[in-house]
Amino acid sequence: MNWRKDKDKDQARERGYHHGNLREALLQAALDLIGQKGAAGFTFADAARMAGVSPAAPYRHFRDRDELLSSIAQRGFEQFETALSEAWDDGRPDTMTAFERVGRAYLDFARENPAFYSAMFESGIPLDSNSTLLAASERAFAIIRAAAERLAALAPPGVPRPPALMMALHIWAMSHGVASLFARADGARRRLPMTADELLEAEVLIYLRGLGFPTDRRAPDAKSADDKPSPAGKTK
Repeated sequence: MNWRKDKDKDQARERGYHHGNLREALLQAALDLIGQKGAAGFTFADAARMAGVSPAAPYRHFRDRDELLSSIAQRGFEQFETALSEAWDDGRPDTMTAFERVGRAYLDFARENPAFYSAMFESGIPLDSNSTLLAASERAFAIIRAAAERLAALAPPGVPRPPALMMALHIWAMSHGVASLFARADGARRRLPMTADELLEAEVLIYLRGLGFPTDRRAPDAKSADDKPSPAGKTK
């Protein structure tokens, strides 16, 4: 009789996942598995088993494992976009301060969401295979590009510089490298004699100084009326 009770429990569990609950259960199960084994370390059947459903149940919501991973990566990029956007805050109170916040937010996301980060960047899912996933990733990158465009506007006149898009790609590559190697909360993190935040800040400052950009914390767009000459022609 015990086997019958177990079977009834399994069927009741599956019935309880109807109306969208099964989809969320599978997404959470896959996210947990990615955290344990990496984006390539589990099967569709593993996700079903962790969610407590039959191997056939996931096909009600996902074509295959790749579609499940794509959905997780999309959700990750959406959260990533929110984190970067809040950090950028349209460049307030000044471009350099806001830009530094974006860098910290990038590292914080990798540190606090290693499973999402792995699904986004290490799953091997081509972004252009899923238009919704591609759009989510482009929206996140657009925050970095907006910051780079604002930085480009601070370049001294006559100083050669790469296009803003290229700057955004350079800065993204630096941020991603530091995040992937040093800012994760999983086994992929490497040891550093400094914090990952300090490393990224120094790396970006060296890059910007090499291009001739002002990198002091009071960049030109942050100067206040206090910096204007007094009536006698002297600075306050």
